[in-house]
Amino acid sequence: MAQILPPDLLELLACPKCKGEVQLREDPPGLVCRRCDLFYEIRDGIPVMLIEEARRYSEVVGGESSGHTS
Repeated sequence: MAQILPPDLLELLACPKCKGEVQLREDPPGLVCRRCDLFYEIRDGIPVMLIEEARRYSEVVGGESSGHTS
């Protein structure tokens, strides 16, 4: 799969809540802060780094097989 975000951009991004490291997830596309258990969606190649738009990562992972769409 093609890189969703350029590596140099990924290095600059941090969780807006705790300022910690975020990790890229390709399916579904988004950035994960394991410390806060938050998932920031990537829409049209743009990370949506708003705390109020984030979802619990544990719910995203748990809901993958349920067919849930946003």
